[in-house]
Amino acid sequence: MKAWRKDFSVNRMAALLGVSKSVFYSYMKRSGKKKEVVSSDLLSMITQIHRSNRRCFGLRKICHELKVQGLQYSRLSVIRGMKILEISGKRRKRYVPRTTDSDHDSPISPNLLNRNFSTELPNQAWVSDITYVRTATGWLYLCAIIDLYSRKVVGWSMKRHMESSLVASALRMAIGSRRPASGLVFHSDRGSQYASQEFRSELKKHGIVQSMSRKGNCWDNAVAESFFGQMKNELDRKVFANQEEAKCEIFDYIEVFYNRKRSHSYLGYLSPEAFETKKVA
Repeated sequence: MKAWRKDFSVNRMAALLGVSKSVFYSYMKRSGKKKEVVSSDLLSMITQIHRSNRRCFGLRKICHELKVQGLQYSRLSVIRGMKILEISGKRRKRYVPRTTDSDHDSPISPNLLNRNFSTELPNQAWVSDITYVRTATGWLYLCAIIDLYSRKVVGWSMKRHMESSLVASALRMAIGSRRPASGLVFHSDRGSQYASQEFRSELKKHGIVQSMSRKGNCWDNAVAESFFGQMKNELDRKVFANQEEAKCEIFDYIEVFYNRKRSHSYLGYLSPEAFETKKVA
């Protein structure tokens, strides 16, 4: 239509082609605009941000990181840059936990947390869970403890088994690093490890109050389970060559990347450590 506009009226061409005049004028308006050129500097910055964050940052986090660095680029420029570079954030796959053994005769604590996953201060409520990690030489089990205040992993433990010492070791690490006051709420599922005498005694010794999810309700511990889904996705659901390799990669993920670098929308796009530091300052 554009090529024949000098010879025929828009009305006639639109009628012959079966399109409306508004479609033609809209096309003319769009085609007259100059496309924004994506600079090589922006492409370089997008690549750097994406690679330095385990290739898991998507559009929102890349835009935020550019802003933090004082760089002003439009959202559309970043979209075009990511398209040119053929990169995108990692989409989280649904995580299905399979490590809870709630068929036991040990005491069960009430659900004190009641899905209230936010706190005003550090060390008011911790959540915990266990997951399995696949290696070529057998399963490795990971217990993690997360402070709801900043979503920081404050304690963790990795072993070849899921006995009570797995969760007790993670708890001792968390207590040693955080020194919580009496009255802290510790929430988990109803797994036999958390209901064990060894673990309950450790909680009691430090004045920590136990809370447990309702039976068969994974949403009662959503923050802890979400962390594991996120971790496995960002580790590319890799099957490690052996347990030592798995331990090294998980240590790096938790202590180097997740706690110190990985931004969270819940925290205003800050990492857990940056969030805690900002609040203290």
